[in-house]
Order: sequence, then structure tokens, then C-alpha cells
Amino acid sequence: MDMDFKQLAVAIKAIAEEKNLPEPTVKEVVEQALAAAYRRDYGEREQEVRVEMNLNTGEVDAYVSKEVVEKVGDEDFEITLENAQKLKKDAQIGDFVEIHEEVQAFGRVAAQTAKQVILQRLREAEREIVLAEYEDKIGSVINATVSRVEGNIVRLELGKAQGIMPRSEQIQGERYYPGQRLKVFLKDVERGPRGPQLVVSRGNREFLEFLFRAEVPEMESGAVVIKTIAREAGVRSKVAVASTVPGVDPVGTFVGGHGTRVNAVMNEIGEQEKIDIIVWKENISDYIAEALSPTKVVRVQLDETAKRAKVIVPEDQLSIAIGRGGQNVRLASKLVEYELDIEAEKAHEVQGQVETVELPKQPKLKKKEQLESSLLEAIEEHGE
Repeated sequence: MDMDFKQLAVAIKAIAEEKNLPEPTVKEVVEQALAAAYRRDYGEREQEVRVEMNLNTGEVDAYVSKEVVEKVGDEDFEITLENAQKLKKDAQIGDFVEIHEEVQAFGRVAAQTAKQVILQRLREAEREIVLAEYEDKIGSVINATVSRVEGNIVRLELGKAQGIMPRSEQIQGERYYPGQRLKVFLKDVERGPRGPQLVVSRGNREFLEFLFRAEVPEMESGAVVIKTIAREAGVRSKVAVASTVPGVDPVGTFVGGHGTRVNAVMNEIGEQEKIDIIVWKENISDYIAEALSPTKVVRVQLDETAKRAKVIVPEDQLSIAIGRGGQNVRLASKLVEYELDIEAEKAHEVQGQVETVELPKQPKLKKKEQLESSLLEAIEEHGE
């Protein structure tokens, strides 16, 4: 005998335990492989064959499905009504019945084929189980270890599965090296030829929100919430927060005493990424002014149809409002979901007219001679 069924039965149990696969799954895989081996040694390639294996005794039984016909044309696929009714009393023309065959042995080629099929199907079964396990974790943060860095792609080990972090999901300026332990956000699970592949991120908004959730217990109770996040990973983020409980300061809650909470988040993503925490406002004009923090905003003109806003700021605040490389206004625009046009106050035009906004006047400094003259006059006046 080229295949020892008893040893195979023992191997099934061992494989199930080793690969953490359900025993019925492994048994099903082996039975499918044995069915393929049976077709090779005893039947035809197109035959429908079902195999059952007793894991305790190692006995293998094959069941070949045949169609009930009046006159048999091909014995491998058909059976007469008379013979069919010996197996199944109520059999009718057009029905299918199973012919039981006890299998004693397979030839060398069939045994080798069965072995290859078993290994392939077990790998597939293992992948499916891993896939199902990680699909439940999509949208959460998991621990990972960097296995290697290939150009712009970082490959990671995540327990039983492999993960990839594309360039677009990385934190700008962050260095990765083999053996490095990281927290990553599981974005998606993809089926690939080499098994399930997990797509992870450290540069998306959800990762930042998850980190804050771990540091701000008030988020679990619902006392404070993150309304939205605009992020350029590794550079700067704006986080709009709100309170659902009167008297609770949302910004202070997220910052923490002496900045402990926000600093803990920055320690994970890198201190080079600045985080602006602002108060979310229901009024869009007020929200835009908050989003452009630390800029002082004079006025906001809205075009709600076009989702566009013209923001007027003091001339000396223009560069702050725009930010380096347009970063501040770009992030604010993402946060409020409005296209923002920043203009200096003196250049603001309304209906073709230049609108000037009166600011509190500062007293002009007098020249040295005027100061001395005023001082002498004051002394003389006092003396009189």
C-alpha cells in the first residue's frame, strides 16, 4: 500500500493542532484530495466522487454518483433503474444514486497527487481562517513588527499574517528598520496569491483618532468627541473636538494636564508632527475662524452653494493664516470642507468697493523734540 490511511488519520489530527485549524476543516481537505486520487486510480476524471474517512480506524470509503437511466451507455456515469432500486427503493429515471466502494490502497502517482492537493488545500484553508480572523479587526490598531523595507513599501509581521504599509500610509520622515515594533491601523484585508495580505497605516486620520481614544477616557463615556481630523502625517494635524456635557472644556480634556495626553499621542507618531486641537463650532463662519487658528480672523464671507469662503485677516496675519507652503489654510480647508481664500484686510473688496475695517487706533509715538517740549510745558504748567 502506497498510502497508509491510519498514519494519514493521525497526521490529520496533528496538522489540525499544529496549524490551529478546525479538525473538520482538515478532514474535509484530505477527503477532497482522496476523492481526486480515487478518480485517478479507479474511475474517470469527470466522475463525481465523495470520500469519507474514519479518523479513528483509518478506513476510507468512496461514493461514486451515477445517473439512473433506462439503458446504460457509460458504466462510469450511469446505472440501470433495476440496479439503482437495489440501492434506493424509490429511485426513478433521472435520479442520482451513490455507489459505495471501499478503498484499500492508492497507487504511487495517485498518492503523490493526493499529498500535493492536501498541502495546497491546507494552505488555502489556513489563509481563509487568518482572513476571517483579521477581517474582524479592520478599523482597529494592532501591534506589528517590521520584517523588511522594500523601496517605498514596509513589510510587517502581524502574528499569523503579513502586512504591507505603502508609502502613502507612512508617516513622513519616520524611519523603519527590520525588527522594529510599531502600532499600526488595520485598513483592509486583501486576498493575494501568497495568502491574505493586510494593508496597514500609520499616516491616516483614523490612526490618530484611535491614539486619542486610548488617552482620553472621556471619549468612551461620550463626554467629548472628535468631530473631524485633517492630517498631513509627520508634519501637522488639526483636530476639531466638541463637548456634549455643559461646563466641560473639550480642548483642555484632549490636551490633558501639562499637555500629558496630547504629548503621549505625539510620542507615538513623532514629535515632528504638530497637533492643533480646536473647538468645533456649529456656525460655519465661527468654525472657519477656529480652524485657521492661531490666526486672528476679521471676517468670513460664505458662498454656501459653492462651498467656498473668503476669509479676511489682518495684513500682518496673512502669512500665519496661509502657513508654510500653504499648509495651515490647506488643513483648515480639509477640516471645514470649504475652499478657503485668504485675503489681507486692506485688500478686501465688496461689490467693487474697497471695504476698510476700522481697528482700534493705537496712539502714535511722538518725536524726541515733541516729547521734550511737552514735558517742559507740563512742568511749567504744574509750577504755575
